[in-house]
Amino acid sequence: MNWSALDVQILGPAFVAGLLVVATHVPLGQEVLRRGIIFIDLAIAQIAGLGVIIAHTLGMAESGWALQLSAAGAALLAAAGLNWSEKRLPQVQEALIGTLFVLAATAGILFLSGNPHGGEYLKDLLVGQILWVRPEVLWPIALLYAAVLALWFAFGMRHGRWLFYVLFAIAVTASVQLVGIYLVFATLIIPALATRALAGKCRLIAAWTIGAGGYLAGLALSALFDLPSGAVVVWTLAVLALVAQIPVHRFTR
Repeated sequence: MNWSALDVQILGPAFVAGLLVVATHVPLGQEVLRRGIIFIDLAIAQIAGLGVIIAHTLGMAESGWALQLSAAGAALLAAAGLNWSEKRLPQVQEALIGTLFVLAATAGILFLSGNPHGGEYLKDLLVGQILWVRPEVLWPIALLYAAVLALWFAFGMRHGRWLFYVLFAIAVTASVQLVGIYLVFATLIIPALATRALAGKCRLIAAWTIGAGGYLAGLALSALFDLPSGAVVVWTLAVLALVAQIPVHRFTR
């Protein structure tokens, strides 16, 4: 156990990144759970990641607007397709989402097959590099997430389906590059699942608390034991979700 690894200069920006993802993804995750389209987050995240891979393959700068437009464009195109299929083919929506996910995942592998560093790049997209988030990157993402949250809470229920898909695609595009596909899925689903017995503001606050606690504990443990931070945060989110079932069941009994 390395106590000196608890460096605020490294863990601080990573935790802020986690809080930003939690703030946006918890309400969107609750909507995902309500709609019963659990794997949409994995599919859209994978497609956003595919957009990043394509841009990277074409030689676009990793911090450039062209890359962001490629990722966002891919995610929004997929969101538009899923919005269309939910209206016209609701009975097979989950199957279409799963098919979209596997097509995007394998397309990413094909695009990176000729890259000698493709395996490492793919791992970074899946698990993320949250510990190496630069503070200056967080400001534009914070503004983007604030806009997403404002639009969702102001108009989400009124324009539920199409606005949900658009905001979901935008938020996931940013968060995949920030924390990786696995953490995007975990942050969307685990807090929402853990608090499904609650309702209203109480549910939202409880889910936000689980999400924030999962990132805080996961980042600290990954630093102390020199383990991959993304994977550890996924597990701490799951453990906290299980622990949270005790007071939740008592409260709703």
